[in-house]
Parts: sequence; structure tokens; C-alpha cells
Amino acid sequence: MPELPEVETVRDGLARHVLGRTVTGVEVRRDYSVRRHVDGPLDFAGRLRGRRLDAAVRRGKFLWLLLDQDDDALMAHLGMSGQLLVREPGQERPEHPHLRVRLDLDDGSALDFVDQRTFGHLSVPDLVPTPDGAPGGFGSALAVVPEPVAHIARDLLDPVLDRAALVAAVRRRRTGIKRALLDQTVVSGVGNIYADEGLWRAQLHYARPTETLRRSEVERALDGAAEVMTEALVQGGTSFDALYVNVNGASGYFDRSLAVYGQEGRPCPRCGTPVRRDEFMVRSSYSCPRCQPRPRRGRF
Repeated sequence: MPELPEVETVRDGLARHVLGRTVTGVEVRRDYSVRRHVDGPLDFAGRLRGRRLDAAVRRGKFLWLLLDQDDDALMAHLGMSGQLLVREPGQERPEHPHLRVRLDLDDGSALDFVDQRTFGHLSVPDLVPTPDGAPGGFGSALAVVPEPVAHIARDLLDPVLDRAALVAAVRRRRTGIKRALLDQTVVSGVGNIYADEGLWRAQLHYARPTETLRRSEVERALDGAAEVMTEALVQGGTSFDALYVNVNGASGYFDRSLAVYGQEGRPCPRCGTPVRRDEFMVRSSYSCPRCQPRPRRGRF
């Protein structure tokens, strides 16, 4: 599933290609792709038609386009395979076989929502004030977020994140450190890939109980995740197949720089010990047995 760097790559592309454009037409090819819009596909289309796209905003893994009346937004959740692709005016290429929603824009271009596995969705929710009065996310100074995002914490790259409060919140929890990093109500944007990579950099096992961690250890874990996401942004995120692309359909290449994620049996770049894979929350967790010693009693 796309994590912060992948979603930020898409947000940046939208900011460069569709802002200032007005939606002239909306075609919902698959109703299920707008299932979270409570008033249905016709209302979804009606609330977008004639509206100008004013800002592309992201908080963690969540992405939205502010509309011209500042009271609602086009929100996209990419799920496992969702893509937002810009079709340039007059562009001649076959229509994507998994096109679910198309927005026609006033310059002759189009914004296509493509989703092979159909876990993603679009909606037009109302905007609500941020609890702390700070900007809702990266890409806009407005202190608002879509209502479904109101409970989502700020992410590690957010300039107004209260790092000291985050460290304290992590230490108050009674869980494993990786579970805390994946909890989007604690800190947003971190998923399985960047949690594993950040913890490898911090030399902390994913099952270390949060209440036993020193402040400096929590800081290391947060710094590790933030560093690896920042590096991934430079390369457009992590791509393992054609599902993870930017608005022009280009894939990121940070997967070539991964130290442990997906590297089972390969030597740890730091010490040479073969990387270990464990089952974790119906997924996998990768770590170095030497650099990240397993706690005697951990929460998996």
C-alpha cells in the first residue's frame, strides 16, 4: 500500500498539473470507487462539476484537492493499487483497462482514477477545522481537513508536528514500537516498508515494548523513519511493480535502496548477518537479528 513518499509524489504531480483547472465533466465508471461518498455517484459528480481545483494537500497517506468554495474537497484514498493519472490534452494512448472515474478539465486534459484491485476510493467530504488550528496538511495553509481525516495524526515530515508530544505519546502506549509507528492516530504516513527501514536504522527490534523505550530510543525510531521517507521522496517513492506510479505513470526506484524490507536471507548492509523475516499482523516484518536483537518479552 502506498505510504507517505508515494502519496506525496502523487500530490506534487497534481499540484503541478491540475491546479487552477475547472472540472467540466465527471464520469463514474464503477460506483464502488465512490462508495464512501454517502450521497452516491450522482451527487459525487454534481458536487465536482463546475468546481475549480485550488490546492493539492496531503497528511500522511491521505490526499485531497481543495475546491474553490473552501467548504469541501475531492478526497482520494489510493488503497493498494489506486492511481491518479493526468491525461494531457490531445494525448493519444489506449484507455487504461482499470479506469474507474474520469474528471474532464477545462483545458482539454483529464484526471483519471485508475484502480486495479478496487480497494481505493474517491469522495467529496465536508471540511472541518483542525483541532490544533494549524494547517491541515502539506500543500495548503488552510487550517481544515476533510472530515474523514480529522482523527489522523500529523506525519513525521509535517513542520508543525510536536515531536516532544509525539515521543511522550509513544512511550505512554503499551504495544510494540512498530505497531505504534503504524498507528495512524499516533503518527501518520508510516507503513510496513518505512517502519522496517526506520527501525533498522535505529537498531531497534520491531517488538520492543514502547513503555520500556528511553526517549532517545523513540527519537531514533522516529528519526530513522523520517530519514528514510525523505530519501525515498527524492526517488519518487518505492515501486515494486507498475501499480505505484506518479501522475505521469512513472515508477519510483527507492526499492533499490532498501536495507531490510523484502531482503530475507540477504546480508544486512551494516553487519552482513542474513536478514530475517517474521510474520507480523498478517504481513511480514524484516529485521537484522544482530543489529536489532529480539526483546526477551515483546509484543508482536
